[in-house]
Amino acid sequence: MPARRGGGTGTWWSKAVLRAVEEAAFSAADLRTGRALARAGAVGSITVSDGGALAAVTDGHDAYTVEVTVPVLDTPDAAAFTELVAAESGRVAALLAGQLPHALVEAVEEAGVELLPYGGELGSACTCQAWLDPCPHALAVLTQLAWLIQADPFVLTHLRGLSRDRVLRDLHRITQPAPGQERTTDAGDADEVDDLAVAEDAAVRAARVVDLLLEGGMPDDF
Repeated sequence: MPARRGGGTGTWWSKAVLRAVEEAAFSAADLRTGRALARAGAVGSITVSDGGALAAVTDGHDAYTVEVTVPVLDTPDAAAFTELVAAESGRVAALLAGQLPHALVEAVEEAGVELLPYGGELGSACTCQAWLDPCPHALAVLTQLAWLIQADPFVLTHLRGLSRDRVLRDLHRITQPAPGQERTTDAGDADEVDDLAVAEDAAVRAARVVDLLLEGGMPDDF
């Protein structure tokens, strides 16, 4: 994805990621250099994948390849995250709108799932000769990633191993009844069924929005 220039005051979640970048830096000087490179547009297009990102960084007359890594969520944690997104109908809509609800992150943390990274989790490798990890070029890429996450929280989930397509697919899967099973509406289950129906509707609407966005349109009723 194209690099993004930082601007404004940032969102609470992008500030949290930037704090992790600050924690990862070995010195204030390296951090300043990395930020300066990011602001100057020295970071090229960033390829985000499960557990990492790859980008080229121009520094003077030289160009370096940087790979940064973030631990992905294991299977139970990934499932817990998806279930918590489905627990309230507005959460998937918020994510698609470029928002990361604080209540969602709190619920995720209470479940023991680390979504927002901390400094010690951020790894990197660069083709420059610096012996420090992260070097200023890696800090530039990490800073750019924080700016991308500011605009699209799915960049963060993708780094954790949950791309937008996977989140929507998993939401659809967990909100569908198993073959041969029917939902009941007994008094004791009514609230649970209603919540599941709302979550399913949210997942369906989210998938529809994604399809329309890819086609260049947007639903009028969203």
